[in-house]
Amino acid sequence: MRRPLADTPSARDLIGYATLAPNGHNAQPWLFRIGDKRIEILPDFARRTPVVDPDDHHLFVSLGAAAENVSLASAARGAPGAVRFEQGNGGSVIFDFEPARAISSFLFEAITQRQSTRAEFDGRTVLPADLDMLGRAAAMPGVDLVLLTDRSRIDRLRDLVLTGNSAQMADAAFVCELKSWLRFNPRQALRTGDGLYSVASGNPALPDWLGPHAFDWFSTAQAQNDAYARQIRSSSGIAVFAGAGETPAHWVAVGQACQRFALQATALGLKHAFINQPVEVPALRPDLAALIGLTGRRPDIVMRFGYGPALPYAPRRPVSAVIVA
Repeated sequence: MRRPLADTPSARDLIGYATLAPNGHNAQPWLFRIGDKRIEILPDFARRTPVVDPDDHHLFVSLGAAAENVSLASAARGAPGAVRFEQGNGGSVIFDFEPARAISSFLFEAITQRQSTRAEFDGRTVLPADLDMLGRAAAMPGVDLVLLTDRSRIDRLRDLVLTGNSAQMADAAFVCELKSWLRFNPRQALRTGDGLYSVASGNPALPDWLGPHAFDWFSTAQAQNDAYARQIRSSSGIAVFAGAGETPAHWVAVGQACQRFALQATALGLKHAFINQPVEVPALRPDLAALIGLTGRRPDIVMRFGYGPALPYAPRRPVSAVIVA
């Protein structure tokens, strides 16, 4: 899945790069349809996560991230194009392209290296010039990016994350849905090709039968809060994205922007991880919006970043499983 892209890639090759995009619970809620000089990205509502994402916000953000991968990869191989959102049939993302001069980029080169790194970082400061590069890479019409690098605001953000995590872990339906997407060992991860691979978060591999019990014993709200607090304290900064509105089209644009940020971070040697609890718990959104100076808006994505270790990659389903006629 992460081999170099062919010099003359097929649409299937481009779709393989699309599926390397981040997505909620690694549910991979997308399907792809190949047309004439077109790739259509469709929501796969059979793979939605209705407890943590009841309005499919994360689902459409994921489609935007996948579309950005397709756009960058196609441009790098001489077929640049444009991404647009289409309302009909539940909403879809269309990428239309034409043969032209190849447009390679550091963002494209980073697609196969990017990963969500749920580990402690080393606390080093990111240079102002690199922060500027991150901001410019993520610039997208209709999407605001706010970077938090001062410790006082990061600490306030941390408190929102911990409050949100406590609320989620107290919700039996949330925990049940989360556990259904956990993969506790390499065999299980390869068998399903999806889900949250616990080894990719630095945890030991466990047998299928033991994993759920170990989660109940050790993944308490307090244990997770302690881990999140350490991870946020070790981070260089926090990126918060907010779209101009609250529709699937806006969320797709947010997905494109946050993927460009993540790829630029990867190209700079930075790691990142999502800490979306203040977005996922509706009661916390106003406090997050006030913290980032966007009162009245709905924040969409929260991502911490910094210098950290490489971890095993999360699994992906084969391309053949996500293409429809």
